[in-house]
Amino acid sequence: MKVLKFGGTSVADVSELKLVKSIVADSLDGNNSIYVVVSAFSGITDSLINMTNHAQDNLDYRPLFEAFVTKANKIATELLSETHYNTIQADLEENHSVLNNLLSGVQLIQEASVRTKDYILSFGERNSAFILSHYLKDQGYNAEYIDARKYIKTDNSYGAARVNFEETNKLINSHLSDKGKIYIITGFIGSDLSSGRTTTLGRGGSDYTAAIVASAINAELLEIWTDVDGVLTSDPRKVKNAYPIEELTYAEAMEMSHFGAKVLYSPTIRPVREKSIPIKIKNTFNPDHPGTLIHKETSKKDKIISGLSAISNVALVTVEGTGMQGVSGIASRMFASLAQHSINIIMITQASSEHSITVAIMQNNSIGAEQCLSEEFSFEIERKLIDPIKVISENALIAIIGENMKNSPGVAGTLFQTLGHNGINIDAIAQGSSELNISFALKQDGLIKALNAIHDAFFLSEYKTVYVYMIGIGLIGGTLLEQIRDNHQSIKEDSSINLVINGLSNSRQMLLSEQGIDVETYKKALEENGQKADIESFIDSMIAHNHAHTIFIDSTANASVTKHYIKILSHNIAISTPNKIGYSSSMDEYRAIKAAVYKHKVPYHFETNVGAGLPIISTLKGLIDSGDKVIKIEAVLSGSVSYIFNNFKVGDIFHDVIKTAQELGYTEPDPREDLSGNDVRRKLLILARESGLDMEATDIVIINFLPDGVMEADSVESFYNLVKDKNDYFESLITEADKEDKKLRFIASLDNGKGKISLQKVDSNSPFYGLSGSDNMIAFTTKRYNKAPLLVRGPGAGADVTAAGVLAEIINTSKLI
Repeated sequence: MKVLKFGGTSVADVSELKLVKSIVADSLDGNNSIYVVVSAFSGITDSLINMTNHAQDNLDYRPLFEAFVTKANKIATELLSETHYNTIQADLEENHSVLNNLLSGVQLIQEASVRTKDYILSFGERNSAFILSHYLKDQGYNAEYIDARKYIKTDNSYGAARVNFEETNKLINSHLSDKGKIYIITGFIGSDLSSGRTTTLGRGGSDYTAAIVASAINAELLEIWTDVDGVLTSDPRKVKNAYPIEELTYAEAMEMSHFGAKVLYSPTIRPVREKSIPIKIKNTFNPDHPGTLIHKETSKKDKIISGLSAISNVALVTVEGTGMQGVSGIASRMFASLAQHSINIIMITQASSEHSITVAIMQNNSIGAEQCLSEEFSFEIERKLIDPIKVISENALIAIIGENMKNSPGVAGTLFQTLGHNGINIDAIAQGSSELNISFALKQDGLIKALNAIHDAFFLSEYKTVYVYMIGIGLIGGTLLEQIRDNHQSIKEDSSINLVINGLSNSRQMLLSEQGIDVETYKKALEENGQKADIESFIDSMIAHNHAHTIFIDSTANASVTKHYIKILSHNIAISTPNKIGYSSSMDEYRAIKAAVYKHKVPYHFETNVGAGLPIISTLKGLIDSGDKVIKIEAVLSGSVSYIFNNFKVGDIFHDVIKTAQELGYTEPDPREDLSGNDVRRKLLILARESGLDMEATDIVIINFLPDGVMEADSVESFYNLVKDKNDYFESLITEADKEDKKLRFIASLDNGKGKISLQKVDSNSPFYGLSGSDNMIAFTTKRYNKAPLLVRGPGAGADVTAAGVLAEIINTSKLI
């Protein structure tokens, strides 16, 4: 024998009731009886509450009542044959007439007691069960309508009555035991054992009814049919990657139901747990899905935690003061006072110093809690033994739950590290000695971000979702998007990271989407759906989205973007940028960014600032972190200028070499940006600062190698004309170097705190002599590497290598956040 319970969405209308009939028919098993418990039709319970409120407020309840009657009649006439409907029409009309008279009476006296409200609410389940039972009869099944009030006996605690199991079990076993019958039972309602008056069973009452029946008949299984594929790892409205849990223990299910899992209510679990009756949570609209099995002991041991649950709209109430230390009875007085005012405590935490006790309650009870505790401890407060009662509103509670947390070290560490990386502060923490649950309070506005971050951290999802926002989608940014597109699947498979582009902006338009932007069609989407670009608005939207695991990419060379870095970091959003301006501006701005990174413990990656895809910054950092000291740095730091001089040979026209470099995408649109040395100066300045020196850009001398007037040309075209006119000068430079068997190299050096950038002739003893293509090279002479410098060499120009460097930073950052 088994018990099936169908919730309100499962009996919403005619099509849903036909699905219920199919599920019930598939569950028939020979002569075994089936017990089917149903909720009211979807929306009906709320409608009955609204009718009652209208009536007691002397408002017109009749439109709501007429809609109630119309829905019941519509479902009945569409489901039943005309002949069968005619046999029950009088019963339906009588039922509706009684309800109307009740509401009329409430309106006359303008009052509805809790007892009256229970009676009015019972009409929802009575209608749905009555119509479903006759539908099954009409279809040829041996079905019987059961009014649970005759069998489920309770006390007189109207609104949330307590069940008398001894009497209830006796009645169910005595009267509901015919073989081969389908019992259609009203959920949610019972009756007072002493008076026979209608009672309701409180929150989740229909599930509770099903569990009561299952326990009474010693059912082999309790199936709860709802509109989701079982109990999910978290609320799917808050965590997009939530998925159904295959198995839970009773204890895990109890914890999850306490902390807000909507498909489960803790009273449901208790009766069946005592009899070791398994519960199966199934989806009426996807009956082939296996759902979630809840039983004594799970066989799945691959996850440390089973799920996350949360409660919103919570207040924290704290009693604290030096006068509490060593004084017995403070906690009992606090809890007794709250209990006397019917204020339920959700979570408790106390400092070991006995200086404070904090409890979590629902926010709508916060004013009452503050008042009753202020009164209870008025003597101590007046004498300043206890501080005034403190209430913190707009909080939420999160619980991570799982049997496998027992004896698994590092769970709390992973949890709190994850929250810290995402800038989420914890207001209170509680953990029971059973190690089944770690609960904590946080600000309400951080709830969704926290749930998603924790969900990913414990690998409840196959992939960690990382949200990317990028300003600057020109050559480097556009290439980066292509690389993300081309490598998206391999990144998922190799690194378990799912990159989602949520924001893009160029200088004209920007596009933001919480759902993600298709990298294949982003250009078209930007043109058709983009709005006017605004850096501040873009960043504010990124912050407002409040995603866990967010990375901001600045692929511009724009100082106006770097001005927002500190704001971005302060919201615990990681940054990866090839934009050198942030770390090469004034020393004060450099320090401010460094301080923000340190304060908020958030990644700021800028490897591509100096060497495109070369590991120059990380190499320098590794040297310093390992205790080495930089003595001298010499470097070719411009891939574009390196290409020009690596390819400038005797007989070449310098104008043509520059033009080729530009056509290959190595130089800026105006090559003077590269040839001036200003870009190299920024790179050298960053290296100087990262090696520990306080330097400004003006401390680095650039020795200009171009003839007078070339840099001052009024256009790029004029610049090229002047270079062509001065070809004799450039020819003399290369000829002279060639005669000495030397090569021209544009070298930056940092020695004894002094920086210099100049065009130099180097011989074969120099590490820079053999450079080719667009290679960069950096030579670190350090305390450790003092006989021969540590060399880093590789391509230093081109959108491909720079974008690849940024992509590598994105992947590495994704593993840290």
